[in-house]
Amino acid sequence: MEQDQITPGYARLLDAYPEYSSTAVLDELRSREYSRLDRLDEVYLDYTGAGLYSERQVREHHALLEDHLFGNPHSHNPSSQRMTDLVDRVRARILAYFQASPEEYVAIFTQNASGALKLVGESYPFSAESTYLLTFDNHTSVNGIREFARAQGAAIHYVPMHLPEMTLDEGQMEENLAVAPGAGNHLFAYPAQSNFSGVQHSLDWIERAQGQGWDVLLDAAAYVPTNRLDLSVHKPEFVALSFYKMFGYPTGIGCLLAKRAVLGKLKRPWFAGGTITVASVQGDRYFMAEGAAAFEDGTVDFLNIPGIEVGLDHLERTGVDLIHTRCACLTGWLIEELSSLHHANGKPAVRVYGPGARGSRGGTITMNFYDAAGVVVDHHRVEEEAARHRISLRSGCFCNPGGGETALSISKTEIIGCFNQPWVQQTSRFTPDDFRLCVDGKGTGAVRVSFGIASNFQDAARFVEFARQFVE
Repeated sequence: MEQDQITPGYARLLDAYPEYSSTAVLDELRSREYSRLDRLDEVYLDYTGAGLYSERQVREHHALLEDHLFGNPHSHNPSSQRMTDLVDRVRARILAYFQASPEEYVAIFTQNASGALKLVGESYPFSAESTYLLTFDNHTSVNGIREFARAQGAAIHYVPMHLPEMTLDEGQMEENLAVAPGAGNHLFAYPAQSNFSGVQHSLDWIERAQGQGWDVLLDAAAYVPTNRLDLSVHKPEFVALSFYKMFGYPTGIGCLLAKRAVLGKLKRPWFAGGTITVASVQGDRYFMAEGAAAFEDGTVDFLNIPGIEVGLDHLERTGVDLIHTRCACLTGWLIEELSSLHHANGKPAVRVYGPGARGSRGGTITMNFYDAAGVVVDHHRVEEEAARHRISLRSGCFCNPGGGETALSISKTEIIGCFNQPWVQQTSRFTPDDFRLCVDGKGTGAVRVSFGIASNFQDAARFVEFARQFVE
């Protein structure tokens, strides 16, 4: 922004976060590789939902496909071998990006982060002697693993969160982890960064849990787009990733990074093409492949996999630390601006969930708007109004039921009372609107904005201007 164009809001940003000036190269990147944002006059604030791809990524990937002949990698013909070599190269590149030793970790391609989580859930050797420990603050797919654990008789425990910071109850965490695991297999799952509130949970919990006999599943999908994850320092047994959240393109590919040492105790519930070395109809036997192949059902998305290397190149050229700095500055400034919005009677117009501007959080801000009487403004209405202003944001509970229940103060008693009502027990379909009525009309969602690689001050400022319309 030119000196003579500095607005009071931008001046406040530079005053509170002078390091924002060091990220000016990202403005050049935006004009060069994300020009469609300004050309279309759109504000994109849904990076936690999906990253944005650069124009260079698309060009480089398409040029690779145009210049080579690639075939299904499950063969030894020239086109197949060419693709096999490229897929292996991308696996190695993923491990290198996360500083994961290839002797210690393997990269397994999945459809998305949920697919990576499902692989762990269905294969982990839960038993009646096992415990599945997870936090209230988890993606729906992490919660879903409890059904695999429950089916095998494992104990299931949750670690709650504290309001208003939306941080984990560390005392309860210590208590749960200290329970001697015994002879069974025990899995602890938590997110490096909340997809609901943006809270970043300490990676130190990985080593603390492992030291007490737990395997650790780290959901890193919301964390790695704007933060560096170094697996030479923190070494969970499993890491779930989503590449489209990191750099927008290609979609349809995720990854499970798994320690080689734990692969041997994972047991697939079935076998498929590509996962076996030999299978017999008449002999009624099969023999699983080793390493990543045993967990990749069918043919991997081989034509899109090279796009991952292109995307990682893009992030490394740009610098994830630089992206982190910019997002941290914009997040802090936006929280301060929203917190200053009050109605004429002095009541706040916005409630932000999670830590304050200087708290341990990523580039995600979740909030609700309130009228002058203190009544929540329906989050669907906010999203609809934002769409009219050409602002892309997200509303709902963001596939994080525990985060939503905690933020909105919906108690266990209320939820169980709702689910125990006869009409609920008898129905096979239960909608969010049904749930809202069931808990006495309480809000069941919120509004989420999130920053990423192409975000700038104007995006944040336009959202503040949009938010002002809810101030009476």
